[in-house]
Amino acid sequence: MRQIAILGATGSIGCSTLDVLARYPDVYRVAALTGHSNLERLLEQCRKFRPDYVVVTGDHNLQNFTDQLRKCRLPCELLHGAEGLDYVAALPQVDTVVAAIVGAAGLSSSLEAVRAGKRVLLANKESLVMSGELFMAEARENGALLLPVDSEHNAIFQCLPGDGKCGVRPEGVRRLLLTASGGPFLNTPLDQLESVTPDQACAHPNWSMGRKISVDSATMMNKGLELIEACHLFSMPPQEIDIVIHPQSVIHSMVEYFDGSVLSQMGNPDMRTPIAHALSWPNRVESGVDWLDLVKTGSLEFHAPDLDRFPALRIAADAAAAGGAMPVALNAANEIAVEAFLQQKIGFLDIARVADKVLAKTEQWTPSSLDQVLSVDQQSRIYANEIAEQLCKH
Repeated sequence: MRQIAILGATGSIGCSTLDVLARYPDVYRVAALTGHSNLERLLEQCRKFRPDYVVVTGDHNLQNFTDQLRKCRLPCELLHGAEGLDYVAALPQVDTVVAAIVGAAGLSSSLEAVRAGKRVLLANKESLVMSGELFMAEARENGALLLPVDSEHNAIFQCLPGDGKCGVRPEGVRRLLLTASGGPFLNTPLDQLESVTPDQACAHPNWSMGRKISVDSATMMNKGLELIEACHLFSMPPQEIDIVIHPQSVIHSMVEYFDGSVLSQMGNPDMRTPIAHALSWPNRVESGVDWLDLVKTGSLEFHAPDLDRFPALRIAADAAAAGGAMPVALNAANEIAVEAFLQQKIGFLDIARVADKVLAKTEQWTPSSLDQVLSVDQQSRIYANEIAEQLCKH
């Protein structure tokens, strides 16, 4: 019986993971669940899966949640905050950790899972964006098995030769191709982007995701962050990773080999596919996803991204090439800017402007410890808040 800890159980990845796990009650057992603010959903998950531990990282409705746990007589030990996340990520009885917390908040617990030598299903791309070299070094030293859950990186993993071991440059590979749907504004006139609302930005045409990730998809910053993540996962330089617009979201990424072959992974846009693949790897199980009907799908389109429409791609590519502190600063600036946009304090195009200005203020150096990474992150958030406030006044 595999013992699973899900970090970020109430988000879209966490819920999809539990949907897959529920199909195999004789194979998987949920040992720990964590959530932040959606405590009603977390309580429902605890009732259904009865984990040993539940971690709450927010304070909203915490007392009511605690009372409900007692009332239901659930056998869960309740832990709090980042310390609770780190604790369950390294539980001795847990062999598999699903790292699905969005943003920098998921870095410490993901790193703890790696240090404990777990099988880590990585959906928290920010862990590698912020601490890529440190993270991969910890994985190697502690024998952790990294399995990417982001649909693009999981697709690349499936198309690689051999055992698909992360952190080692694959043999015979010329370049990686990350596909991107282009989000909801792929064909929106450029002069209309300044007035985009948060609800419009979150209305993704193909995927059902949380609001922060949906905005990242609309700006295509998510693809820039994925490029940085791919550099570390597959030990490839940024100049050998390209981004291709593919509006249908049927091909989830591709690998081009030196002999001219291009391998792709295809499927309906549903996160249960990469989750099921990573959970069962090297085997395969049914995920609950509908079969792909290529005849019904019809034509598949591909074209280069427009950097005038998606300046976040250029900014992220520059950060990837610079390395060191720059990806850390980029991620921090983006998180602050997206939150400011969702609160309607700044405009949609201001998200990329904040990131660009923060990188311009960031000193180029290479953090060599987690504390140094977090120091860059904190300073970048200060810069980003200051810049967002200035943009808000205008």
